[in-house]
Amino acid sequence: MAKEKVDIFIIDDDPHLAEMLLLHFEDQGLKCDSAQSAREARSKLENIQPKLFFLDQHLPDTLGVHLLPELKDIWPNVPVLMITGKHDMQLAIEAIKLGATDYIHKPIDIEELNASVKKCLTTSKKKKDIAIEVAEDSGEPKIIGSSRKMIEVVKNIALASSNDATVLIQGETGTGKELVAKAIHYHSGKKGPFLAVNCGAIVENLLESEMFGHEKGSFTGAVERKDGKFTLAQDGTLFLDEIGELSPKLQSKLLRVLQEGTFERVGGTETLKTNAHIIAATHRDLNQMIEDGMFREDLMYRLKIMTVPVPPLRDRLEDIKLLTPYLLANINKKIGKNIQGMTDEAYFKLEMHDWPGNVRELENTLTRACAMNRTGVISADQIVIDRSGGGSIRASSVEGPLVTLEELEKQHVIRTLEITAGHKGKACDILGISRPALDRKIKKFDIKI
Repeated sequence: MAKEKVDIFIIDDDPHLAEMLLLHFEDQGLKCDSAQSAREARSKLENIQPKLFFLDQHLPDTLGVHLLPELKDIWPNVPVLMITGKHDMQLAIEAIKLGATDYIHKPIDIEELNASVKKCLTTSKKKKDIAIEVAEDSGEPKIIGSSRKMIEVVKNIALASSNDATVLIQGETGTGKELVAKAIHYHSGKKGPFLAVNCGAIVENLLESEMFGHEKGSFTGAVERKDGKFTLAQDGTLFLDEIGELSPKLQSKLLRVLQEGTFERVGGTETLKTNAHIIAATHRDLNQMIEDGMFREDLMYRLKIMTVPVPPLRDRLEDIKLLTPYLLANINKKIGKNIQGMTDEAYFKLEMHDWPGNVRELENTLTRACAMNRTGVISADQIVIDRSGGGSIRASSVEGPLVTLEELEKQHVIRTLEITAGHKGKACDILGISRPALDRKIKKFDIKI
């Protein structure tokens, strides 16, 4: 007996959510069915052939990640969308490594859902095979963020940690590229160490020795043989930070390692092998460097088998309220403080800055605020933004038609007074003006408090 074909099969113990999803997709002409437990799903799936699974993490008789391998074993070519009730980096990475195509957070964003479903169904038609947050001191690097761009970073970490293809991490200074590299290493399950080399911080001759090692007497000061990072990183990961700073000579030697897995120590003739997983990172535009004759095109293609873009903080300002408590906890340990939190006005001030120095700048700003604080709660006046790096205050709204500078100022003053619930003293701290100046602006713009 032929199995009944359905487009989407939903496994979720929330009947209201399941009903909402059924109605939503049936309105689009898709045939759907659902089950509220793993047991019910197994029973129904005996007579059903789905094109796409929705799988909730928390079921009454098991966890979604425990049922996922069973689904992929029976239907290896059917995409699975995981549904989770919270942002959990560990869960996301585990689900994707087990075969989930994507994962969606509750409450569900309909636009995100539609885009993911469309992508899954389109992919399944074209291909038979579907391609595939814990503190640092406990071993797992902490990737923090619930914004869509950071969710994409976590998905890329999961994919990059599932194989040994070289990875190129791209992002501005201070975005956390090394943290992403550590997360890839951690979730790869490799037994060897994670070793890092900053290609822009060491002069060429010493960098060559640092990477490849050297023989005794190969240069002045080489009093004994030394193994390089490619040797020491066996069975582990070698992270080459600021790869755009490599000289042409070292670019050539690195290309050979990536092509053949072999190299020689400086001054040596013995051919050595490495099985280290190579992850590189840069804040520079390698394509432009290739056009300028400063970087080898063949090396770039070898490095970017997989790419992981890391967004700047200004593109994920909604993550500041998640990042800040974690950073404050680390700062408390470092400088011996006991900061418990921040006022709403202080958070607002953080969210109005564009952070050219990214997370690193945010951490430095919070460290200064903690050092000044005596009450345990950071206020807006203790958030001192360093403008020497070219940072700027964001407009209160970046959407809609352009307005005059005077109208923009009015909107900003109104927004600040709304945030501070009409408290003029707090508004002055955020705006950086005196009380008389604020009163003049209130009168000028006819603002009702």
